[in-house]
Amino acid sequence: MSPLGVHPAIGAAAPDFSLADADGVTHNLADARGSWVVLYFYPKDDTPGCTIEACEFRDAESQLLEAGAVVWGVSPDDQMSKAAFRDKFSLNFPILSDVGHAVAEAYGAWGARESAGRTFEGTHRMTFLIDAEGRIAKIWEKVTPAGHAAEVLAEIGAQR
Repeated sequence: MSPLGVHPAIGAAAPDFSLADADGVTHNLADARGSWVVLYFYPKDDTPGCTIEACEFRDAESQLLEAGAVVWGVSPDDQMSKAAFRDKFSLNFPILSDVGHAVAEAYGAWGARESAGRTFEGTHRMTFLIDAEGRIAKIWEKVTPAGHAAEVLAEIGAQR
């Protein structure tokens, strides 16, 4: 099992990527330049912590847009799982499918995890705030889902 990967440093260019959402629409990080991007990695669609986090971002959408930010969630689940998760919780932002976990690896969000006494490779719950120029502005390495959207909003406000 590999340990949690090394993530890009604050101030470094965010690794570019292209991933498809639940509808097969491709989202490219380079196309988001000019906006803040809240890029959050989560382990699995429709699980308790991941649902709390996604619903908080859903509920904060108008405030995030007002702050000039878009939210993209990323997990290794496939597009069908993404569509079901989005529809079940009326998610109003793209959740992206990283089936081969290449993007999670590029951001250092993939590695050994432990749950119920077993160790396995998986996505770690991490968030990257990427500024309008495409640089890493803030990293949350160990996210607690409840209250995280408010933390991100506060950070965007502090950095603007």
